[in-house]
Amino acid sequence: MACHGIPDLKPEWLGASGKTAEKMNLLTLQHKMKIDPEGYETELSLLYKHFDSLLFLFQQQSALSFSSINGDPTVSKDLGDMAMFLAHVTPYYPTQLSDYPSKLADLLRTSAKSLPSSLRCHLTKALILLINRKFVDIGETLGLFMELQILGDRVLRKDAFSHVIHSIKRMNQKHKNETQNRPLQNILFSMLQEEDEAKAKRALIVLCDLHRRRVWFDERTANAISTACFHPSSKIMNAALSFLLCFEKIEEADDSDVDSSEDEKNPQVVLQREDVYKANHKGTLASKKKKQAKLQRAIRSMKRQQRANSEKDTPNYYSPLNHLTDAQGFAEKLFSRLQTCNERFEVKMMILKVIARTVGLHRLILLNFYPFLQKYVQPHQRDITELLASAVQACHDMVPPDAVEPLFRQVVNQFVHDKSRTEAIAVGLNVVREICLRIPLLMTEDLLQDLVLYRKSHEKAISTAARSLITLFREVCPSLLVKKDRGRPTNPKARPKAFGEVDIASNVSGLELLQNDDGEGDSGEDEENVGGDSDTSMFDNEEGEATVTTGDAHAQLSMEDDETEESDVGLDDDNESDQSEEEESDSEEEDEDGGEAEEQENSNKLKRKLSDYAGELNADTSLRALKRIAESTRKFESSDLTDGILSNEDFKRIKELKAKEGAKLALGQHGLLRKGAEAKSPGFKIPSSEELSLKRVNPSVLETNIRRKMTKEERLELVKAGREDRGKYQARAAIKQKKSGGTSNKQKEHKKNMPLVAKRAKIVRSRQERKRLNRIAGKQFRGRKAWK
Repeated sequence: MACHGIPDLKPEWLGASGKTAEKMNLLTLQHKMKIDPEGYETELSLLYKHFDSLLFLFQQQSALSFSSINGDPTVSKDLGDMAMFLAHVTPYYPTQLSDYPSKLADLLRTSAKSLPSSLRCHLTKALILLINRKFVDIGETLGLFMELQILGDRVLRKDAFSHVIHSIKRMNQKHKNETQNRPLQNILFSMLQEEDEAKAKRALIVLCDLHRRRVWFDERTANAISTACFHPSSKIMNAALSFLLCFEKIEEADDSDVDSSEDEKNPQVVLQREDVYKANHKGTLASKKKKQAKLQRAIRSMKRQQRANSEKDTPNYYSPLNHLTDAQGFAEKLFSRLQTCNERFEVKMMILKVIARTVGLHRLILLNFYPFLQKYVQPHQRDITELLASAVQACHDMVPPDAVEPLFRQVVNQFVHDKSRTEAIAVGLNVVREICLRIPLLMTEDLLQDLVLYRKSHEKAISTAARSLITLFREVCPSLLVKKDRGRPTNPKARPKAFGEVDIASNVSGLELLQNDDGEGDSGEDEENVGGDSDTSMFDNEEGEATVTTGDAHAQLSMEDDETEESDVGLDDDNESDQSEEEESDSEEEDEDGGEAEEQENSNKLKRKLSDYAGELNADTSLRALKRIAESTRKFESSDLTDGILSNEDFKRIKELKAKEGAKLALGQHGLLRKGAEAKSPGFKIPSSEELSLKRVNPSVLETNIRRKMTKEERLELVKAGREDRGKYQARAAIKQKKSGGTSNKQKEHKKNMPLVAKRAKIVRSRQERKRLNRIAGKQFRGRKAWK
């Protein structure tokens, strides 16, 4: 075959002129050209011209008709083999083949749709080989590889997709290459916004895979994926919604796999009260010591595990919804689409879950969302537990209780009543508990007392849910419970925060633990410095009141805004009596301790300042003045305790003390702290609103302890699982005969020598038995002989 004066060359067999007379194929020639590039420049020029002729012929045939290409597969095969050959030898001839990569890319870009499948795959692999060897930049060919993925060829789509992912991953392997990432991201973002469903789908798949692999783990990619929820195509919207929902499930599955592997190495320690009782009250002294030592090792292991868990609980949580630039606008726009869309129920549920997750994660206010959920809250509703979990997720302390109260009442009325099923009552009580954990102001005293009565139910799921509700309100607001249900709360006067009330941290978190830890050994020195006189003292109690005590009189200064004028008048009378009693006590002290006045001068600075402030108190004192007095005295006290600067060692000590508190809480939950003040530690720790917003509500938690009827397949699996550790069935006699390893305890008992008294008793019994038998032996009727 010749074209335009080019001689007839067969790529299967070529003569290596000047080297050897034998013929060789392309693979052998490729190997020899890599060994000696300079000696095969002539063959390279001939083969490159042959490639141009094949390409020209192919283009001419494709311009005429497609039937000739399909009818003559040798043309496409020769062109594909030649393209792969030139791609392999390009690194050894960069100047001679400088225009080959661009020629190959232009061929795929212009006529990829008209190429046969095999030739298209060969040309794509050749171009990938050149890109991997850095002869072509990925930025120039990213659009081409995204176009190749929508041609409908499964093999080509897989190769192009894996090449794009691995190229970008390799580019960001050592460090994040932002200069090259930005142009590539712009290409994919623009494709994602196109109305063409195929292009947008492939762009979304690439972005999601790179984000899941943590290659493009930034805000721009997360926002681009989130904006795909508003794509006109329902398929693109469904894919984006499912990724946003399943990303957290993927992360949780990875964490659970890590935890399970660690648990296999370090199994969880389970302690019970019986173990503690046996270690202290059962057995001999030596066995008690062994049990106590084993118990201490178990407790230390529990503390280590609790400390490790507390370190794991550090905020390393991530979700693509965390980095929404306009979370409120995203939620409102998605909710408007939910109200107007005509999609099937599964799609509506996905939109609803994403809205609830966004509202809970960013603590947004979307008041129309709760009435929308209310019409779906029915026990017979499809996927009701997932819907209730979304409702719980959308509740937080920034939502007005009036907006959630209709939904809350709907859950109680539809699920928790005597005619409802066991599963519905248990799920309803669990939902009430989770909502009250986030918005405790929704619960009233009458409603709580009605719900608490379900603790006497014979169904475990219902009684457990009711008891968990009691446990919650023992910590949140014990006054709503009946006295017998309160138990021993740590703070009997606890109450939920009012709507909009926020605790502003004035110190480092955990500083009180450090002060208590340091103050245990220094309390005596502080009392000596003050002089040991407790007539005058000042402290800030938990309710925000500053109390000034002089002698036997007490004047309480309320620092709340709802202080009345009657309390001010009462303070005036008390202050006059305080002044008179203070003068009398001062005169008595001067007579008795006149010689020690100079020694106590420095130690009574605090008392003198407080007495000066107490002298200024009268009925005309304003609330602002009282606050100023309290702040100044608090500053004086804090200056005596510390200089206000914490070192790295202090922060490490605070971390250790927090871990110890967590370990004590874990031991208290297992009932292992039975003595001292530590035994009264709460068994339930209320998480903060930030922790609740970060954690995803699992629908299976709402169905805990609910017994369901197993299917036949599940019963068979359970039976087979029970047979795994059991050996083949055999009779006892066969097992005894096969027994090896010594005699049994019964056999050993037969060989023991009987005591002398037992032997004599046995002899006496046997003698008496023989006499009895002899006595009745002659009286037996033996029958009449037949032959007489």
